[in-house]
Amino acid sequence: MNDKLYSIKEAMIFSQRIAQLSKALWKTIEKDWQQWIKPYDLNINEHHILWISYHLKGASISDVAKFGVMHVSTAFNFSKKLEERGLLKFSKKESDKRNTYIELTPAGESILLSLMETYDPDKNSVYSGAKPLRDLYGKFPDIIEIMAIVRNIYGDDFMEIFEKSFANLENDFVEEEGKLSKKEYTLEESV
Repeated sequence: MNDKLYSIKEAMIFSQRIAQLSKALWKTIEKDWQQWIKPYDLNINEHHILWISYHLKGASISDVAKFGVMHVSTAFNFSKKLEERGLLKFSKKESDKRNTYIELTPAGESILLSLMETYDPDKNSVYSGAKPLRDLYGKFPDIIEIMAIVRNIYGDDFMEIFEKSFANLENDFVEEEGKLSKKEYTLEESV
């Protein structure tokens, strides 16, 4: 007797629907992402590592791998290339000699901030595809169901870092004349 609350057919249709939509979306995202970072001589993994390093401030290679959804060796190898370019620095902690930690150098932060300043929504296909929904409903899709699926797969830690990076963007950056730039804090604000 089958006491499952779903049928195999229903599960397969859902899984394949997600797979096909994800693949189509990823191909577009990948193309847009590569075009955006190309002038900075970065690949997607390198940019993602810089992004994670910026938001995690002193992340371990394991953390970068986890939150970058990449193998530890991939995170290490691309981080090493970024270190050779002077964009990251490696360190060990006195209390934790086993893990390797990375931090953005000023040059790494400069490239990341420059990338954010050059972001052009009109050159982003996913933005363009979602814009009619924003025009219709007054906001972009919340994608809360997708976030719930990802949370169930990768856990609360992953989603906390995911949300933190966007909270950082919201709090630490301003938009002026159609460009993003890091907010300049006064002495009182930074205390």
